[in-house]
Amino acid sequence: MKKVIEMDKLRVMFLCTGNSCRSQMAEGWARALGGDDIEVKSAGIEAYGQNKNAIAVMSEVGIDISEQESIRVNGEMLEWADLLVTLCDNAEEQCPLLSPHTIKVHLPLPDPAKMKGSEDNMSAEFRETREKVRQRVEFVLEQVALDDAV
Repeated sequence: MKKVIEMDKLRVMFLCTGNSCRSQMAEGWARALGGDDIEVKSAGIEAYGQNKNAIAVMSEVGIDISEQESIRVNGEMLEWADLLVTLCDNAEEQCPLLSPHTIKVHLPLPDPAKMKGSEDNMSAEFRETREKVRQRVEFVLEQVALDDAV
């Protein structure tokens, strides 16, 4: 697949509805997989606080997201981002206007926090979401051609 972005250090913002699960996981994965080549933040259309299940399943793969903040997106963040990745349809629809230099990619996932069921079923849903988020972050990173990798 053709590389679409070339720069020294990419600034990536992951956006979902409440910045409690999907975008938090994406921020954690991007930090772990992107290393020093990217700067990453996450935010939500609203700020619901972190989800304990998201923290737990990320911890299972050695990624600590417990110190990340659940924050509401603002214009300064959107101006900062080179790449905005929306992880749900609500974020895609509600996202404020972007600056002309920001690229937007929509890679939606269902919200695991909305699932109902036993604790085992909920854990399984969060693990599945964790892996789908990892795949999306890997996809984003594969699209990025960094100068030192050329």
